[in-house]
Amino acid sequence: MGQNIYILKRNEKLSEKIILNLKKRYFDAYYAESKEDALRKAVELIPLSDTISWGGSMSIVESGLIDYILKNEYKVINRDTAQNPEEKMEMLKKALFCDTYLMGTNAISEDGQLVNIDCIGNRTAALMFGPKSVIIIAGMNKITSTLDEAIKRARQTAAPINMQRVAGTGLRQTPCFATGQCHDCTSKEAICSHIVITRLCNPQKRIKIILTGEDLGF
Repeated sequence: MGQNIYILKRNEKLSEKIILNLKKRYFDAYYAESKEDALRKAVELIPLSDTISWGGSMSIVESGLIDYILKNEYKVINRDTAQNPEEKMEMLKKALFCDTYLMGTNAISEDGQLVNIDCIGNRTAALMFGPKSVIIIAGMNKITSTLDEAIKRARQTAAPINMQRVAGTGLRQTPCFATGQCHDCTSKEAICSHIVITRLCNPQKRIKIILTGEDLGF
């Protein structure tokens, strides 16, 4: 566990308030001190019979959840195995019919609202509708004091960093890639086509959130 012990203590105490607020908004919510604990909790929540898919998320990668799923006998829809763009798009569509969808989130306000930015909308679509269950792993670094701050975090922190991650092919050159901050651009290569606020979980407890004391993702 790499996180400072005093930060972990603070995160655990703050998480009590956030989990309470998430549950008031009908999310299922848990706290895990470490990424290893988060992995164990996520595995508990996934029936072995489920078909599983996931959205692009460093949090679920860093938690070890994707490796665990791929190394065990789960049925998966894995877009990374697609042979071409057309096959990948078909997999993204099929993922909306999976049993359990795995993802991170760009930000969570202290009052329990989620904010997510998406490019073509496959991840936010699955969050809103389709899969029977959605499991989100989120480090406490994703927590913000207000909804406005959550939107700001998604746009000014998460999106520019994600652009650095996805632009490695050289196919995407946006203002945020060049400067490291959002310019509210309308570039056709932007990854922030959709900004989604999830203020209530409907159906109740469909979205399960595992808050992790350790920082995960960005």
